[in-house]
Amino acid sequence: MFSSIIKPVSRPIPSFLLPFRKSSSASQARSLTQALSRQKAPRPPRTTPFVPDVKTFLTLIGRSLSKHSDKITSWRDLFTLTSGQLKGLGIEPARDRRYLLRWREKFRAGLFGIGGDLKYVDNGRAELRVVKLWRSKNRNVRKQVVNVPSSISAQGKPKEHLPIPTGFHIKGAKTIIGKAVQPLKGKMGAKLVVSEGLWEDKRGRVIDGGERRRVRIFREWHSSIHRMIHGLVSRVGATWSPWIMLQVRFPIL
Repeated sequence: MFSSIIKPVSRPIPSFLLPFRKSSSASQARSLTQALSRQKAPRPPRTTPFVPDVKTFLTLIGRSLSKHSDKITSWRDLFTLTSGQLKGLGIEPARDRRYLLRWREKFRAGLFGIGGDLKYVDNGRAELRVVKLWRSKNRNVRKQVVNVPSSISAQGKPKEHLPIPTGFHIKGAKTIIGKAVQPLKGKMGAKLVVSEGLWEDKRGRVIDGGERRRVRIFREWHSSIHRMIHGLVSRVGATWSPWIMLQVRFPIL
């Protein structure tokens, strides 16, 4: 009789039913921190002839960030420091750090400003020429802006091997136009020089002010009109006051 009684089967209790233990959460957080620290930071991009060092990069992006060039010691630090580390170096305010980080990722993705793809640069100065290139597909000749070494002329190197930079156009016969492009004195061509804020993203300017300023101006104008009306009424007298009020409300009368 008693042998026929079925004994209950013991099963393990699910983990989500067990009481919360601080030690397990601490170990999980520790393992997560170790895993994040083991992740390798993305490698910094290579420098370009137009942007060879940290100071030039900070000069090009503008907003007076070049004054912090002595705080960022290497090219790797420029592309690996976090926002908190930049704050510890004294780069303030926060919008400047965000601006620097945004331009850093743009440069990493190859989104340069004008001159970023130039190949021949000498001490922050690049020379440009207009040459005629033969287009084999259409069998015609087209004019193109090319970057040439400053030591030789455009004829000293095969035209087909000269780099064609972006952001430059030809106006007229041989006039090169583009942002911050300067004509060469005594030579046919132009030059582009590294300058403060050449790649800067300009902040917007407030022309007429915001909504609160417009409301304040309207109220001042409205109160001045009322003062003018009351002055006219006090001068003309009570006889003409209804007519003045009608003329203000309905000028047709």
